[in-house]
Amino acid sequence: MRESLERVWEMVRKEFLQIFRDPRLRRVIFVAPMIQLVVFGYAVSTDIRQTSTFVVDHDNTRASRDLMEAFVASGYFRVVGRSDRPADVVNALDHGDAVVGVEIPRGFATALRDGSGAQVQILLDGTNANTATVAGGYAERIVQSYAARASPVAVQTPIDLRERAWYNPDLASRNYNVPAVVGAIILLVCLLLTSLAIVREREIGTLEQLMVSPLTPAELIAGKTIPFALIGLLDLVLVTTVALVWFGVPFEGSAFLLLVASILFLLSGLGVGLFISTISNTQQEAFMSSFLIFQPTMLLSGFMFPVSSMPDLFQWLTLLNPLRHYLEIVRGIFLKGAGLSDLWSQYLALLVMGSVILWFASTRFRKRIG
Repeated sequence: MRESLERVWEMVRKEFLQIFRDPRLRRVIFVAPMIQLVVFGYAVSTDIRQTSTFVVDHDNTRASRDLMEAFVASGYFRVVGRSDRPADVVNALDHGDAVVGVEIPRGFATALRDGSGAQVQILLDGTNANTATVAGGYAERIVQSYAARASPVAVQTPIDLRERAWYNPDLASRNYNVPAVVGAIILLVCLLLTSLAIVREREIGTLEQLMVSPLTPAELIAGKTIPFALIGLLDLVLVTTVALVWFGVPFEGSAFLLLVASILFLLSGLGVGLFISTISNTQQEAFMSSFLIFQPTMLLSGFMFPVSSMPDLFQWLTLLNPLRHYLEIVRGIFLKGAGLSDLWSQYLALLVMGSVILWFASTRFRKRIG
């Protein structure tokens, strides 16, 4: 037993030496996670800010100007043009000069004053459906809020609707996206590093040398996978620290539960990386195979698009995706402070899938080197 552990330790040490001697692998381990985090923290956002807006004001009164000032003061809209001709807003939307068009009809101030029903038309460029939906919601709330303040007539409504968002009060997409980067990075590191490292050994002929050494297949697999598991956990700490300190993402749950979930998720990532190494003869093949698996895994995980909006067949397929269960755990721990009693089914799914995938890949790897 002691000799076995010593042999595994020597393999682990050798892998770390090879990794840190290779500048390309160092960039994959440390630079790529930071680039992904910055991109998803700053560039990838479903929020809207300073959305270009074209205004057609037929009323041209103090009330109509105050309404547009409310739009600008919100920070969500930026007026890029004004006119009194409807054709101008159509032209602005057609040419992409504006995303939102606001048309205020003649008599707006009078209707607002006597409570007869002031109307405002909002035109949206639906090319980007998400932006149009969010901008339309903001515009509707601004108009309703302004009408409630500006109209001197008390309007009786049958329903007093008051909205409040739990867990993410500002509805900031950054708080939703950044924690999910942890899962993407761990998966990418495991897929790429595990598959490339083993295939590289095969390319340069050192894998055959390892096969005739005293190492057993189990020790060889352990020596090849443990370093990348540790690197994945290191990236977890690195990304989580930056998310909390730099981006200010809330963390309401248990760090221990996050660590346990990450270890279980690593089983799947390492297993898939090991499997890729058994079907690839060159590093180029391993690289392409990794991304062929990585892309659909991301799309079917709920990383950016909610699973509930997918067709029923694909919703069922996502249940076989370890990344989906891991992201549910990560977001639950970060934003809701969820505990094991809330997330036990996701932990169980990660344990079962990770064990099966790693067992299958290890069996295939033993046959391949045998």
